[in-house]
Amino acid sequence: MSKQCVAMILAGGKGTRLQALTKKIAKPAVYFGGKYRIIDFSLSNVANSGIDTCGVLIQYESIVLNNYIGNGEKWGFNGVGGKCLCLSPRQTEEGANWYKGTADAIYQNIDFLDDEDPEYVLILSGDHIYKAQYNEMLDLHIKTGASCTISVLEVPIYEASRFGILEVDNNDVITKFVEKPKVPKSNLASMGVYIFSYKELRKALLLDAKNENSSHDFGKNIIPYLLNNNKKVVAYRFKGYWRDVGTLSSLHQANMELLPSNRNSETIRFSEYPQIYSEDTHSTPQFISKDARVSNCLINQGAIIYGNVNSSVISNEVFIDKDAIVKDSVLMPGVKIGKNAYVNNAIIGPNTVIKDNETINKDSEEVVLIDYGRSLSK
Repeated sequence: MSKQCVAMILAGGKGTRLQALTKKIAKPAVYFGGKYRIIDFSLSNVANSGIDTCGVLIQYESIVLNNYIGNGEKWGFNGVGGKCLCLSPRQTEEGANWYKGTADAIYQNIDFLDDEDPEYVLILSGDHIYKAQYNEMLDLHIKTGASCTISVLEVPIYEASRFGILEVDNNDVITKFVEKPKVPKSNLASMGVYIFSYKELRKALLLDAKNENSSHDFGKNIIPYLLNNNKKVVAYRFKGYWRDVGTLSSLHQANMELLPSNRNSETIRFSEYPQIYSEDTHSTPQFISKDARVSNCLINQGAIIYGNVNSSVISNEVFIDKDAIVKDSVLMPGVKIGKNAYVNNAIIGPNTVIKDNETINKDSEEVVLIDYGRSLSK
């Protein structure tokens, strides 16, 4: 039976700018917000949009991500007619190849899409933090008769060179698209979220696969191909909170923006609909000692706090001992902070131990990462 829309999540990148956090796991599997992994946001957004079939394209260090996603039960994809599959590069009659680009990743899984026979395909990244329901975007795509609809948002012009930048007419029909221009002429940036009419997408992917000079990338090749062939490409203006957490500083900032003192009208509120779904760690309730001092924090279940914590995100199974001070920091699951230790403006990787009396990043405004191997990395 054909489906109206199938989602494909690109989740195979290394995320090297996150340094030790992605040494053994893919970027979408990195922890965020005390309770979640980054991939939870994309999967929850798809589920909350009523799309019941999803392919997650994995490649780099895929074991943790594959095990975490499983059959998609955490996000409700395991119902009748629904499915969530992790799709990794595989050997075929044509040989064995790693995904060579975002478009090639979809091309290598064209059999999966053919079996589902969708009218439309939603393609998105698995490493962004935002809440969205894609129904309104799909309605716009259908209403305008577009071959492709791109979700966009306005960014500061000084940051525009980091993104695919669009120019549009008075009806938000895209007239020009440039991937990461050195001198941007617009501040309208692609979020890397696309809805394609599948027949048009399939045709473009087949042609792109035969082009030896192509980078096999949506921004560099597929979108320009559609525009150059007079296909209608439309901008959907996203309104709300969206963050690319590809660096240590941006990951730290996005965590800090969750704290009560930093919230604004756009900040994600986990308690509000639509929900973000995740794995239940089945931890014990959090414990905060009567002698502890805690302010402006997010604290997950299983955390035990005897020390002093301010403006920090505390994950499950974190232990903070007596007289320790933790400020403006992100503590990932299983972190242990020793007695009289001092931690400032840091990301502490999972299961890392900060020893008694140890000082981390005192009085520095630059974010540091303490990784699994206990090395200090700026």
